[in-house]
Amino acid sequence: MMTNLEHCVAVVTGASRGAGRGIAVELGAAGATVYVTGRSTRDAPAPTYGELMARSGLDRLPGSIDETAAEVNRAGGRGIAVRCDHTQEDEVAALFQRVADEQRGRLDLLVNNAWGGHEHFDGVFQSSFWERPMNQWDAMFDRGVRNHLLASRHAAPLFVQQGRGLIVTTTFWDRDRYMSGNLFYDLAKSSMTRLAFGMAQDLKPHGVASVAVSPGWMRTEFVLAGHHTDEAHWRACPELAGTESPRYVGRAVVALATDPAVMDKTGRVLRVGDLAREYGFADIDGRQVAPFELDGVAPPRP
Repeated sequence: MMTNLEHCVAVVTGASRGAGRGIAVELGAAGATVYVTGRSTRDAPAPTYGELMARSGLDRLPGSIDETAAEVNRAGGRGIAVRCDHTQEDEVAALFQRVADEQRGRLDLLVNNAWGGHEHFDGVFQSSFWERPMNQWDAMFDRGVRNHLLASRHAAPLFVQQGRGLIVTTTFWDRDRYMSGNLFYDLAKSSMTRLAFGMAQDLKPHGVASVAVSPGWMRTEFVLAGHHTDEAHWRACPELAGTESPRYVGRAVVALATDPAVMDKTGRVLRVGDLAREYGFADIDGRQVAPFELDGVAPPRP
């Protein structure tokens, strides 16, 4: 698999931690220039994670765009940290104007990953829809699905002008199975996959691809904290045996970004485990983790 992205200019939204960070670092390892965006800086963490931090036993919010950008640099790419609240259209517009100005109009890849669904996670993943507080809807749609649409709207003119480009939307999908016990989450992720499909239809005549990529249950900072462990010791937790690192989805994105035939996949939902088999990559521990299956496996966390 060719993994040289030396001339690639990418924007990864929501890249302070989790999947966004893993994707940004893997793009850096392939040589890309990565605009790392989000609200958390080293000096000013995002202020909306108090509830989740308390439930995870954390007294400090893990991750920042500055730390991710530095890791991109160490991996061999060029990381550029840009603070951006992706719910604010003026900030999103300013982000893409900056990219256009600094890169002479070039943008090769947008990864939509900014997601607010965990900001009002109350510790209950499975309950009936009539028992869920509506602030969870607002977090998942107004600060989740809408974030992806806003970034795509401002990236699309750059892609169309070039006649090429790729939009990757991170989502969750298991062949249209229902995420039992979490209608809001299921509906939000389904909306993201449909968003990727719809954008693909509009962008295809311009030579621009749009896909949704679905990782499995990732060992994000919050998942590790919730199980009272870290990346060095997670194997001691049997319940985490089927998890994957956030770098696994990053390697999937690199594979897609370096595939000259990626337009053949436009509009599709792609599971990371399937892409690993197709492109021949593995997770950081050498395992080729199978595609996530809902039946008999713990559900992914927000």
